[in-house]
Amino acid sequence: MRLNRKLGAGIAMAAAVMTAAPAHADFTGKSAGDIMVRARALWVVPDEDATVSAIGGNVNVSNDVIPEIDFTYFVTDNIALELIAGTSRHDVSSTVAGSLGKVSLLPPTLTLQYHFMPKEKLSPYLGAGVNYTIFYKEDAPAGMTIDYDNSFGWALQAGVDYAVADRWYVNFDVKKIFLSTDVSINGGAITADVDLDPWLIGVGIGYRF
Repeated sequence: MRLNRKLGAGIAMAAAVMTAAPAHADFTGKSAGDIMVRARALWVVPDEDATVSAIGGNVNVSNDVIPEIDFTYFVTDNIALELIAGTSRHDVSSTVAGSLGKVSLLPPTLTLQYHFMPKEKLSPYLGAGVNYTIFYKEDAPAGMTIDYDNSFGWALQAGVDYAVADRWYVNFDVKKIFLSTDVSINGGAITADVDLDPWLIGVGIGYRF
């Protein structure tokens, strides 16, 4: 009960901070030179497919929910650059061989965005860019080694910001990353060309400096 009261109070305080703007402040909207920092809860949903040598079959990669932070710089009122940072961890399995352990991904992604209606409270945007994914902390089953190649991929993006105060925003964002990696099991005894192609679905808040 005490925890619920504290949680409720925390939510109420966060809502008050986001929605309370000075009475004299006018809404200015997004402008050239602004920097927006967002914090999101991010659902990472791989859309995987694989070609596996020797044993055949396919792979399954689990979803993950992670915290994510991004930084957006407005080159003009409409055009911006966004860089996201976050890391996810996934269970990997083969439809033939069973569990292949776990692996962590660090996928920094840079997109060039076009923001529609930047001076309005509701401002959607589209983006496209490049991703570089680093695979690390491979945790293979006993008696097995697995190596994942780091790789570049393309990214598409759509999202919307809604201003709840002059500089505070609620954000919804979806990205599609076109990402492949070469996987080597037991020193190359088995290899796989894996298309991960994850969806990144984010909900969060942002502040515009």
